[in-house]
Amino acid sequence: MDLQYLVREPQNITPETPVLFLLHGYGSNEEDLFSFVPTLPEDWLVISFRAPKNSSYGGYAWFDIDFNNAENFVNENEANEAVKLVLENIMGVTNRYGLTDNKTHLCGFSQGGMIAYSLALQYPDLFSKVACLSSYPEEKLLNNIDRNKKKYENMRFFISHGTEDAVIPLEWGRKAADLLYDLSAYFSFREYMSGHGVNQKNYLDLMDFFKK
Repeated sequence: MDLQYLVREPQNITPETPVLFLLHGYGSNEEDLFSFVPTLPEDWLVISFRAPKNSSYGGYAWFDIDFNNAENFVNENEANEAVKLVLENIMGVTNRYGLTDNKTHLCGFSQGGMIAYSLALQYPDLFSKVACLSSYPEEKLLNNIDRNKKKYENMRFFISHGTEDAVIPLEWGRKAADLLYDLSAYFSFREYMSGHGVNQKNYLDLMDFFKK
């Protein structure tokens, strides 16, 4: 299926045009992270996908989550299907715009960040900069992780988490540092005095990461 999305096109699109895909969190929509657009590089194509499911709390979801069960927090089958769906749509957009020699970037918040981790760690050849905000690497989505450390040499990760996050515990978020360290991936892991969200300092650091 084709996901709905918002798009910001640069003035000129060539086969080398960088593209950034934005993946919102549970119960949100494609407009959420699209608010980053005014401060993103002007020559980037920016695509913000809408998740395919209606969530129980309004908005949309990539897959079901059981907030009352830490052991089965994630619906494994649905989540892996969501990862495949996002990959198919990334490829579809890339082909539609004729991007054959470009860099592809990912940014996911919370549930969207779980998908970003899964895609980046299973298909490191496809991505360049990857930002995962208020999220964590879910083991159920990393069954086919690429362990070839050389594949990660050209990738850059930006990981951020709020110290007061009541939705995804900081301890879960810190798992990313251990995992990326084991893969010899280049990453920045930052903690902010905030809850489950992106505060001003976090936002400025994220934009700095994308502009470098």
